[in-house]
Amino acid sequence: MYKLIIRPILFLFDPENVHHFTFRMVRMMHRMGFGGIFRYIYKTKNDKLKRELFGLTFPNPVGLAAGFDKNAKLYKELSNFGFGFIEIGTVTPKAQPGNPKKRLFRLKKDGAIINRMGFNNAGVSEVVVQLKKNNPSKAIADRVLIGGNIGKNKITPIEEAVNDYLICFDELFDYVDYFVVNVSSPNTPNLRSLQEKEPLTALLHALQNKNSERLSRKPILLKIAPDLTNDQLLDIITIVSETKIDGVIATNTTIAREGLVSENKKEDGGLSGKPLSARSTEVIKFLSDKSNRAFPIIGVGGIHSAEDAMEKLNAGASLVQLYTGFIYEGPSLVRSINNALLKA
Repeated sequence: MYKLIIRPILFLFDPENVHHFTFRMVRMMHRMGFGGIFRYIYKTKNDKLKRELFGLTFPNPVGLAAGFDKNAKLYKELSNFGFGFIEIGTVTPKAQPGNPKKRLFRLKKDGAIINRMGFNNAGVSEVVVQLKKNNPSKAIADRVLIGGNIGKNKITPIEEAVNDYLICFDELFDYVDYFVVNVSSPNTPNLRSLQEKEPLTALLHALQNKNSERLSRKPILLKIAPDLTNDQLLDIITIVSETKIDGVIATNTTIAREGLVSENKKEDGGLSGKPLSARSTEVIKFLSDKSNRAFPIIGVGGIHSAEDAMEKLNAGASLVQLYTGFIYEGPSLVRSINNALLKA
């Protein structure tokens, strides 16, 4: 129904407007009592799907990637579509509007999206207000497992970026289950320079030092770009080992444009969707093989089918995340991946 009726209608309109419209509709339908119906249709409950990672129990290995629910407004409702975990953000210390519109583009012929959103979000304080609704005092089985994706404000000089990450870390600590350090978005000026070995090592050490001050630490993961060279990926392996962070998310969007056929393929921003699938899987396999599976990897990028997800898991990922595939294929994609895992 989604691909035959709903998607063709939604794709007639501006993608960012559709995103906000969809949020309103999903919230309204849940208030009308449809949440239980969605859970019945899309959730796949089976202990065989559980994954133990970072000291956390994921009810299934299929998550929603950051960028979809930037301000943590719909994580409960979205979890009813079968996701095992929801990653919110990217969150910055201060609210910011992001880049000028138009900044989100569908590449229908390529099964892709280009975005140059620019970390538009309500700021960490407002996100905390939303996350407090997740019943943090309850057992993990009674709430949504949340990842907090953190970044820096656009106006913050790159040499002061560490402070922004530390602010977000402190503010979100009691309300998320794991953290993701986003230094790989192409849409914040100079942000990707933080992926270089020296500044990245310093940033992760600073976060780990802050982490060690807590009675019980939280897992910290690093989200990397698919555009890194093999030498840079080897540096990532070394950095993970030296800083003792908990894992890597591979990958963020790409600035590459090879092989695209859509008319708007030259728009600036990060490309996600089907064209990213092979490179993302290649990065996962490289990191997994070269590190001898020394750390867990969450695989994301171009997952539009159960087969795409299985490729990433077979390449070395422990969990997977959806974003563009969820938009193109609909919530049945989550169910199909989980069902495929049960049959594997």
